[in-house]
Parts: sequence; structure tokens; C-alpha cells
Amino acid sequence: MPISNLHGLAAAGVSVWSDQISRQMLDSGELARRVEEDAITGVTSNPTIFANAISSSDDYEAQLQDLKGGGLSAEEVAKSLMADDIARGCDTLATVFTATAGRDGFVSVEVSPTLAGDTEATIAEARDWVKQIDRENLFVKVPATEEGIPAIRALIGEGISVNVTLIFSLQRYQEVIGAYIGGLSDYHSVGGDLSTVASVASFFVSRFDTEVDRRLDEIGSNDAHDLKGHLAVANAQAAYGLFLESFSNSEFEELADQGGRPQKPLWASTSTKNPAYSDLLYVESLVARDTVNTMPLETIDAYQDHGDPTPSSFDAVDIVRANDQLDKMAEVGVDYDDVVETLEREGVEKFTASWLELLDEVEKA
Repeated sequence: MPISNLHGLAAAGVSVWSDQISRQMLDSGELARRVEEDAITGVTSNPTIFANAISSSDDYEAQLQDLKGGGLSAEEVAKSLMADDIARGCDTLATVFTATAGRDGFVSVEVSPTLAGDTEATIAEARDWVKQIDRENLFVKVPATEEGIPAIRALIGEGISVNVTLIFSLQRYQEVIGAYIGGLSDYHSVGGDLSTVASVASFFVSRFDTEVDRRLDEIGSNDAHDLKGHLAVANAQAAYGLFLESFSNSEFEELADQGGRPQKPLWASTSTKNPAYSDLLYVESLVARDTVNTMPLETIDAYQDHGDPTPSSFDAVDIVRANDQLDKMAEVGVDYDDVVETLEREGVEKFTASWLELLDEVEKA
């Protein structure tokens, strides 16, 4: 039997990551404890997480005032606070990174969402984060916008590990995979060691159901009602099918022979928004080898309390069914392309608003 429910999830091939980091978690030893007791093997962050952490406590007050006293801008202060937390998080996860030979144990920091439409600025800021934090188990998060795709290839081509975020669309996911594989090829062509580069592709889950369920309710038919609460999981399972296809072909096998690693799918936004659904819907339905599930602490605690200790993975039959459900979504009148375009736009807008809120909090402090 596994040590705990979360250890059982990890044994099924899922890397359990915390979608939360704060100075309090670091200072109190909570993150280190969760690595030990809750099978946590990575951490993600985003502007909303840092805005909440910095504005809702006085843990950052002394350092914030010192930095402001040094004449730094609000953005420079915010980035310094974030960099310190991320670096300490990387140090906490360093043992996992070493034990897995660099396959796990990462901590993510996000390029400013205000740059989501600017390829060159995204690349430049990602380089700055790598230089400032200086940890080998750092992921730089780059959004999967149209302008983000070439940035992803360029960064991978420089040997920078990337967490590709805000993926909603299967078509965009294919572009992300192409950018990653292309970047590995570029890095190999200049003599880079492919075994030192890693990436995850963050597919956002619960937000998909929130948007689609609203549209299904507006349609109101029985067929539409029957799809509610199923399509976010279907979208993610279909994405995993693309992952299996893309990283088992001859093109990638040549890179794998040189040390290249598959870009793991990461399930993000996995807390359940609809109280009518299981609080573990987006965890237990998305168990598969070589995946990551990043969860807020509430979901981590819920799985530790009542999650399946020996979860079963979804399989090829489930992937076929998932694609059928997406087809039915179109048949009842929900425009998939419009859904994912809306979600991508709103995702960038929400993170941008959080980033600006954070800067405003720093300015007023």
C-alpha cells in the first residue's frame, strides 16, 4: 500500500505539484513538509498567486520597504520579492530534482502577462528570470499565445526550460509541441545537451467546463445537458492522446536518442468550480503516466483525505470517447474554437489584472 493517497497518485505516474507558494509556506517549513509527506514534487506560480500572497500578509513588508528605499521601481520590487521566493522554492525541491535526474522537482515563475503579445520581450524577460534566479530546476512560464509560440521555440533552443501556460485548444497544443520539438532540434544543432532541457505543457481544465457549461445551459437541450461536466476532462484526455502520438514518432525518437525528454502534459486549474461536481473530478479523471497535476493546497488536502490511494489511469478507449464527446459538443451547437479563443483571451486578461494589482499594492506600500 502507498504511504498516503497522494503517494498512490504519484505511483500511478502523476507528478503532484503545488499550485501555490508564499513566504509563509517557506518560512514555516510547510513546503518542505509537503514535499516529504504529501508527495509534492514541484511548484507552479502565477501573478494571481503572488498578488494574493504579498497583499494578504505582512511577510514581505520589511524586504519590500528595503527595496523601495533603494529607489527600485514597483516592478523591480515585485520581481525581487518573487525571485527570492522562487529561488528558495527551487532549493527546497533540489533533492527531488537530483533524485529524478532532472525529470522533476521544478518551480515555475511567469513572464509578465503584459508581454503575452510580444515575442521578443517575452524572450528577453525569460532570460532575465533565468539569470536572476539562477537555479537549474527553474521553469519559466510562457503563455501559449500566438506570439508565445515562437518565444517557446527560441527559449528551448537556448537550453532554457519552459512551462508553457494557458493552453486550452488542441490545435494550439499541437503548435506548442511543435515549438518544443523544434527548439530541441535547434539546441542540438548548436551542440546543446538535450538532457538538461525540460518542459511541461499546462492545459487548463476547470475553466473549460465553466465556460462550456454556461453555453450548454443556454442551449438547454437534453443532449446539451448530458455533456455538462464532461468536456473539460474530454479536452484534456484528447490532449494526452496527442502527447502519446507526438512523442512516440521517429522525429522525436531521434532527439530522445540524444537525451531529449518528452514535454509532459500538466493539468492546471484543477480545483472544482461547480459544487455539484466531485471536488477531485479533475484529479481522479486525469490519471496517466508522465503527467503533472498542479493543485491548490485545498485540493491537495482533499486528495490526501479522501482521494483514491490506488487510482486507475484512463486508457486508449477513454481517449476515443473523449474525442467523440468533443464532436458531440459541436453537434449540440457549442463552437469549440470560440470557446478556446475566449478562454485564452480571458486568461491573459485575468493574469494581467493580477500583475497590475500586485504592482499597485507595491506602489502603495
